[in-house]
Amino acid sequence: MLLVLSSGTAFSKQTMPYDAWRLGFFAPDYMEVWVETADVVDVNNLVFRRSGSGTVGLRYPRAFNNGVPQVFKGNPKGWPERPGWGAGKYVRGSDLPKKIYVRWQSMVEPKTYEAYIEIPESTREMMRNSVEVFCRADGKVITDYREAIVIGLAPGGIAKTWVTGPCLKPIEVSRTQATVDPRGPYEGKSNGHYRPLTDISKAYVEKFGIPYESW
Repeated sequence: MLLVLSSGTAFSKQTMPYDAWRLGFFAPDYMEVWVETADVVDVNNLVFRRSGSGTVGLRYPRAFNNGVPQVFKGNPKGWPERPGWGAGKYVRGSDLPKKIYVRWQSMVEPKTYEAYIEIPESTREMMRNSVEVFCRADGKVITDYREAIVIGLAPGGIAKTWVTGPCLKPIEVSRTQATVDPRGPYEGKSNGHYRPLTDISKAYVEKFGIPYESW
């Protein structure tokens, strides 16, 4: 992907009815992921580097849980009916996205993947349009927007994308097959060393394996 401009040069008028949209990531239970970088190209061909990085949203293992449980309560098979917002942040200064590049470590395999996720105009149109919806958070009918893109990252290099809003049901918009980055983790700068997998996830995979065909 040609990274021709940085976020510091974004001066064009935004076409969305809010100040910023959000980019989030999650992974199936126990299938731990580390996002090395997520770079965004918006509709004006401006590039926003490292619009995402670090840990992703996970139900299991839960933070601060120590030791391997006798019973694994999580189930990594398939995708949730209503995925949450994942771990992420708002992409400020950007217009709506046209393409998202993601490079991540799938720590349970371990492999490093990269994907170029195309965001079609139909998705951007959903992000622009307002929806009148009853919001349980405040018990009122509000005007809401699908202002967030959520990407699920699974072993085998699967990246599935939804668009969602605070009080709106997520809509699945794409499924992308990533490729293995032959350089390995950190673009080959870590001598092949991946981030450590937790004991809980390691124990789950050793007992049950990785349900590749479910994503």
